[in-house]
Amino acid sequence: MIVRQFISWVRTAPAGERAEATRCLARAWLISDLSEDDRAAAEGALLMLLDDASPLVRQAMAEVFAHSMDAPSAIVAALAVDQASVAVPILEHSPLLLDSDLVDIVATGNSETQCAIARRFDLPPSVCAAIAEVGCASSALELIENRAAQMAPFSLARIADRHGHLAAIRESLLTMDELPAAVRLGLAQKLSDTLTQFVAARDWLHPDRARRIASEAMERSTVNIAAQARGADMTALVSHLRSIGQLNAGLILRALLSGNIELFEESLVELSGLSASRVAAIVHDRGGASLNALLAKAGLPESTYRAFRAALEASNEIGFIGTVAGATRLRRRMVERVLTQCETSKTVSEPLLILLRRFAMESAREEARLFCDDLAAEDFVDTLSAHAAAEQIRDYTYEPDTVVYPEQQEYAVAEVYTAVEEYDEAEDYASAEDYAPVEDYVRLKEYPPVDEYARTEDYAAAETYTASADRYDSSYYRYDDRRIAA
Repeated sequence: MIVRQFISWVRTAPAGERAEATRCLARAWLISDLSEDDRAAAEGALLMLLDDASPLVRQAMAEVFAHSMDAPSAIVAALAVDQASVAVPILEHSPLLLDSDLVDIVATGNSETQCAIARRFDLPPSVCAAIAEVGCASSALELIENRAAQMAPFSLARIADRHGHLAAIRESLLTMDELPAAVRLGLAQKLSDTLTQFVAARDWLHPDRARRIASEAMERSTVNIAAQARGADMTALVSHLRSIGQLNAGLILRALLSGNIELFEESLVELSGLSASRVAAIVHDRGGASLNALLAKAGLPESTYRAFRAALEASNEIGFIGTVAGATRLRRRMVERVLTQCETSKTVSEPLLILLRRFAMESAREEARLFCDDLAAEDFVDTLSAHAAAEQIRDYTYEPDTVVYPEQQEYAVAEVYTAVEEYDEAEDYASAEDYAPVEDYVRLKEYPPVDEYARTEDYAAAETYTASADRYDSSYYRYDDRRIAA
């Protein structure tokens, strides 16, 4: 009966009142103890309201049913494909939507609906892949920031490939600890390309020089990223480098001269097709009889064999790097030794010598920069220590306070001497020499100031002063602070 009256009333009621009444009816359907007939009638009324002309009515219904597992599935499905203002609560929160439904909505929806789906808790990999493949940039950013989403590595790679040129997405991806090294390298390449185009368009650098600088920077970035990769991540990175044509002799030599033996060995494994254990045995063989064969099988130029052999010999003498930070920089001693041996060899090509000289200059500048950074850090530490010491001295330095009494006419300025640490009664002075004047000025009406006794060496005079002071009523004088400063 009530539902019949509601249906009759809702046909002529204003939109705002219809929306509020629909909200109440939806809540009643969820939480009220309705009979089977009333429940069926209420569901029919709600289905009828899906055709209401005002989106406020459908939006009110969507807000009530968005978080409920008991909501009518037909109504939820209809609200999910409604306009964005109505569908967003359902798409973001409803547990009744299937993964296939979400994938279809991602493919056919607009940016608002895609962003709503990307914000869902515990988003499955299939939906994440759909957003990575066809989603807009804003939905991809929402997906990256949704830490509960189950994103596969290929979804991250696809997002980086489609939207890596956007700074917001690039920064959000780089904050992820689990970001694969290959994806991180791809983002670095996107940034390099963006900066190269920018400086060339502004005529700050010639395009050729800009590309050369960017290429050198990418080589350093590759070694830096590889220094943090291990295991399968390193293998995937090397495969990616080979697929984009960057796994060349220059990069492999840079890795070896930086002490990154893992990248060097994995590169030879990728290029030669040999097992990792076989390559490691050849690389660490001090005799080096099979090294040339390994390099030839990897397809490296014959003119680089002398440089690789000299670098391995220097590495065995100097030692390999054991830290991530150490494996990201060219080692000056190794570079200079390799350059010296290659300059005296007739089989080394001129391009390789040019590359080694560039490595030598780069390593020297890097070493100078690190040296200056260490000096600046030491200077900062010294300054900070001196400041802390000064603060500590100032905290322990005695600074007398001046207390002004209303009725006091004369002040005895006390001089600080080495004295007893504390006393309880005025009679406890050992001698006039050990007595330090009271810092918070003593008001005496009928006997001389304390200074006359503080400077005397006569014990009798001090005792006479003490005895005479005892005869005066305590109201004539007082001590505000019974501590004597040393």
